[in-house]
Amino acid sequence: MCYHSEFMENVNLWTSADHALEYLARADKIPHRTEGEAVLLDFLPTRPARVLDLGSGAGRLLGLVKLARPEVRAVALDFSELMLEKLRDRFGAEPSVEIVTHDLNKPLPDLGRFDAVVSSFAIHHVPHERKRALYAEVYAALNPGGVFLNLEHVSSPSEALHQRFIDALEVRRGEEDPSNKLLDLESQLGWFREIGYQNVDCVWKWLELALLTGAK
Repeated sequence: MCYHSEFMENVNLWTSADHALEYLARADKIPHRTEGEAVLLDFLPTRPARVLDLGSGAGRLLGLVKLARPEVRAVALDFSELMLEKLRDRFGAEPSVEIVTHDLNKPLPDLGRFDAVVSSFAIHHVPHERKRALYAEVYAALNPGGVFLNLEHVSSPSEALHQRFIDALEVRRGEEDPSNKLLDLESQLGWFREIGYQNVDCVWKWLELALLTGAK
């Protein structure tokens, strides 16, 4: 059983600058986030030529990827005007980074092929059927041997564990993001396998934060 069904309507507040700014103000305070990011970087290919970052936000994850793999060429994808502005401020003068405006609720544009596709706390904002379709589109965009690394917010298997998670984030009931459309980890890993990903696993997890991986 998955919790948070009260957030299953197709609400998306990320077009609001205030909502984006509120998230940025607390993003660095998410417990154990840096642990998940470190594991994600550890699973990057040694010498990727191209990386796609889905839902780049202000560029936190992409910045870490560029530090770990300075030679990589990257595509940063987001649809929030505020986040796109911050991406341009950070990477606009960097010729190895292309910034693309795109809403993940819509099919991915043809951006070429990638050695890695990464994402951090973005895909849980789209409806479940769109999640699965997006995972298939990512698979199609990967080069053979390429990897998908999705650091994601998933649903808890019990109400008690969900309460523990929101307590750790110092979030009260009624203050959770109504844009969240959380899904259990097992269903998403099952989709990975059905689509054709290999070496599918959850390689890091803390309560509702999980790193899902699969290779082509």
